[in-house]
Amino acid sequence: MVLTDDEEAAIKAAVLGTSGINGDIDVHWILYCGTLVFLMQTGFAMLCAGSIRAKNAQNILLKNLLDACVGAIWFWATGYAFAYGQAGTESEQQINGGDKNWFIGNKYFLLSKGYENGAGYHNWFFQFAFAATAATIVSGAVAERCSMAAYAGYSAFLTGFVYPVVVHWVWSPTGWLSAWKASGNKAAWLNVGVVDFAGCGVVHMVGGAAALAGATVLGPRIGRFEAGKVNPM
Repeated sequence: MVLTDDEEAAIKAAVLGTSGINGDIDVHWILYCGTLVFLMQTGFAMLCAGSIRAKNAQNILLKNLLDACVGAIWFWATGYAFAYGQAGTESEQQINGGDKNWFIGNKYFLLSKGYENGAGYHNWFFQFAFAATAATIVSGAVAERCSMAAYAGYSAFLTGFVYPVVVHWVWSPTGWLSAWKASGNKAAWLNVGVVDFAGCGVVHMVGGAAALAGATVLGPRIGRFEAGKVNPM
């Protein structure tokens, strides 16, 4: 069957139109899901505020807000690059099997180097929502005994470096623990890799480990424990 030029043009237009609609739906879905994840910030804020004394409620709410603000800046500057930035062309990554970049990403700092034409800002927003969630887990563990400056510094370091590196290990196709390693010379770790469900390891384990470290360094609240007894606050 031979198609005329007009028929071929009509088919191409229909295909492109469908592709455009599918892309728009995908972007909308990613933004919608990212918004739901980001709303966990409000849940953590209410949880923390309800677990401390009233005089410190404003302080803990501001710290939860800092997680989002400071986390956004640092995940934009370095976090996404460390998590998903992959040097070289896609074909080079396939040939290398991810060997060259198994530990940390090294592209898309400040979302530059062609990021806008690649993954897209909706993907950055989705990943940032998880980074902010990992950071805000710590707020309750250090409540009522951590200075604002120290908390802001921790939040920047966690979202800008610590959390993104773990993300690269597990979720990036070139990470050494990834279950979706790029095809090449290297198979997944133990031929299985790490399959993380809903951030149980990457998000909650990193946030929980940081919370444990912070609580260990700061110790309990003054007057909370005395002679082996737990005092109500």
